[in-house]
Amino acid sequence: MKNKILFLAICLLINVFGAFSQDTKAGAIIDAMQQKYKSMKTFGASFTYGTDGSAQTLQGNITVKGTKYRLKTGGQEIYNNGKEVSTYIKETNEVNISDYEPSESDLNPAKVYTFDKKGFRYVFVQEVKEGGESYEVIEMSPEKKGTQVSKVKIKLNKKDKSVKSWVITDKNGKRQTFKVNKFTPNVSVDDKYFVFDKSKYPGVEVNDLR
Repeated sequence: MKNKILFLAICLLINVFGAFSQDTKAGAIIDAMQQKYKSMKTFGASFTYGTDGSAQTLQGNITVKGTKYRLKTGGQEIYNNGKEVSTYIKETNEVNISDYEPSESDLNPAKVYTFDKKGFRYVFVQEVKEGGESYEVIEMSPEKKGTQVSKVKIKLNKKDKSVKSWVITDKNGKRQTFKVNKFTPNVSVDDKYFVFDKSKYPGVEVNDLR
C-alpha cells in the first residue's frame, strides 16, 4: 500500500512539474512579447478578422499609446483616452461612454499586446513553421469564472516575438480569428486622437453609461 501511495505521489509531482514547465515557457514568451511592445511609445496595426461560419472577412486598424488606444472595426470606432471608453456606432450615429476597465479578460485587438497575464492560465502549445518563419503558439484561458471568453490562442514570431495572429473562442465554442497584416512602431500621434469629439459627428446620440 505504501508503495502504491508513493507511486501516485511521484506521478502527481511529475504532472505538476510538467505543467509548471509549460507555464514557465509560455510565461517567458508572453513577457518577451509584452516587453517588445511596451518599449514602443506608440504603435499602429492593421488586421483582418472573421468569425466561424461567416464567409465575410472584415478589416480593422488600431493605434496605441500607453493605455490609450483608438480601434476601428466594422461599423464601430472605439476611443480610449485612458480614463473612459467611447464606442461610436456608425449605423445608428450614437456613442456609448463608459469607464475604462483594464482588468477585463477578453483580449480584443486593443488588449492583446498589453494584457495582464496574471488573469490567465497559460500553456505553450507548439512551434510551427510558415513561409520560412518559426512561430510559437500559446493557449490561454481566463482565471475568472463566467467570462464570455473560454480561451485565446496566440501565435508569435519566435525570432522577434511579434504577434502574428490570435483566435478567441467564446463560452459557446464560437471562434473569432484576427491576423495582423501590417505593424508600424512609434507612429506620431497626439493625445487628442484618442478622445471622442462629438462635434465631428453632427446629431450623434450620447449614452453616458458611467
